[in-house]
Amino acid sequence: MMKAVILLSGGLDSSTVIYQARADGCECYAISFDYQQRHQRELQSAMLIAQSVGVTQHQIVNFDLRLWGGSALTDLAIALPQDRSLDEMSENIPVTYVPARNTIFLSFALGYAETIGAQRVYIGVNALDYSGYPDCRPDYIQGMQEVFRLGTKQGREGKPIQIVAPLIDLKKTEIIQLGNQLGVPWELTWSCYAGGEQACGVCDSCRLRLAAFVELGMEDPVNYL
Repeated sequence: MMKAVILLSGGLDSSTVIYQARADGCECYAISFDYQQRHQRELQSAMLIAQSVGVTQHQIVNFDLRLWGGSALTDLAIALPQDRSLDEMSENIPVTYVPARNTIFLSFALGYAETIGAQRVYIGVNALDYSGYPDCRPDYIQGMQEVFRLGTKQGREGKPIQIVAPLIDLKKTEIIQLGNQLGVPWELTWSCYAGGEQACGVCDSCRLRLAAFVELGMEDPVNYL
């Protein structure tokens, strides 16, 4: 069976991806990150999703990105955007962008994958999301694939670990539809940036999620304030 490392935040996208990896016939190894993010509540969901899908192993890596901040997710002095329209979200890269986050995450995942002899690393990036993060775009993934090839023993021996980004060209509604087909338990997932025990409903992540469920005529099972 092919081994795969899956970046798992506990959110809607990464939860869909780990269910997709299982559907692809992979033996799943989940990796999550406690980087002292504002919304550490997501780690509870990551653990629940990992259990629900039946992973072989779930690693939680700890480090502190508050050391240099630079994002509303790692610096409490930076206010979270709230009540923004979808058009407003698409204007600029928002303050919720964490500098180099996916590069850091993929580096950990690559080391983990090569250590266990995995053939794939799955990541839930999405280029059509209104957030427009630079490290969620196809050219970034292509560049990191070359890093995976050049920076590992497996890659230099002609067996590079493949980055799989199954959601990269999907709309949020299409991701939910795919998750429905795969049986993702949405009630276990977490998208809110605000950091409370209930989703705020007004941060960009909540609004994107809620809008997609409404467009599909579905009720989001997560509790909101």
